[in-house]
Amino acid sequence: MNTVLRSRVIAGDPPGMTVLKGPVVAESADAGALANIESVAAAEDWDNILPPLLSEIVKVDGVYAAVPVDIHRVNWLWISPEVLAKVDGTVPTTWDEFNALAEKLLAAGITSLAHGGQPWQDATVFEVVALGLGGPEFFRKALVDVDPEALRSDTMIAVFDQMRVMRGYVDSNFSGRDWNLATTMVMNGEAAMQVMDDWAKGEFLAADLKPGKDFVCAPAPNQGGYILNSNSFAFFGASDESADDVAGRELMASLLLSEQVQIDYTLHKGSVPARLGVSRDPYDECAVKSTNDIETTMNAGTLVPSMAHEMATSSANRGAFVEVVTEHFNSDMTSEEAVTRLVQAIELAQ
Repeated sequence: MNTVLRSRVIAGDPPGMTVLKGPVVAESADAGALANIESVAAAEDWDNILPPLLSEIVKVDGVYAAVPVDIHRVNWLWISPEVLAKVDGTVPTTWDEFNALAEKLLAAGITSLAHGGQPWQDATVFEVVALGLGGPEFFRKALVDVDPEALRSDTMIAVFDQMRVMRGYVDSNFSGRDWNLATTMVMNGEAAMQVMDDWAKGEFLAADLKPGKDFVCAPAPNQGGYILNSNSFAFFGASDESADDVAGRELMASLLLSEQVQIDYTLHKGSVPARLGVSRDPYDECAVKSTNDIETTMNAGTLVPSMAHEMATSSANRGAFVEVVTEHFNSDMTSEEAVTRLVQAIELAQ
């Protein structure tokens, strides 16, 4: 999609609007391709109805360049309570507890972790482990600031060590599996747990399964942090656009961030509103937990943007992470070697 979009922008034939995420918003705005929606943002006080972290992501030089429509939490565990009961297991709150539970499940002949062997899924698990082992401050230094000291630290080695352990908890047919098929494994009792954003919840709900009864949503070990992923829409202007074109764009931007549209959209998506202060009444316990935790981590300064889902750093830096993480997960590469390769890859990406 991004390749087609770039081609159309270069050819002078951009669409009226498109989905843009993270640093790509700034890259597009810096290229002069995006329309200004600051007038709508100022009139409707977006600075006070969006989490500051998210506002900064969709702003360029202090001006809104995109409108966020939702927030997905990346660091979820989706768990089959029926499978856990077979080994008298409890929801893990640390990675040591996760490993102990996974070993019990393996000993009982049960696949501990449902996983799809695709690079973005490997990167998703990696950043969730990084938050759980290093905490929000380490996460920010390593995966957002790409600080060389954090990248080559003992904590990063420990993250790769945990990834190697988790490689032993997936079944032999994981390679190339789509994320929703991994979710189905948990749904059908073929596996105990999955690490995935909360779009996985949409799969459970579509199968008429109930949270807290048929499946459990629990934050993965996180040391008080929350990994944010968000979709946003950006708009393109034209030199010959009419007053009606501008009015239509501003109306769409306003509608996308309205409370009712945010609710209607996120109830289908499995996410929660990007807008703060939206009523929790329509939402299930997973979404309420997510919304509460956004506010808690926002106030504590422990809300962090997702690297795996293109919210935290440049496309080139993300590509370096994904390449090394996937190669490590699918080989016998040592953690020390992975850290060295990661530092080198980030240097080349900059």
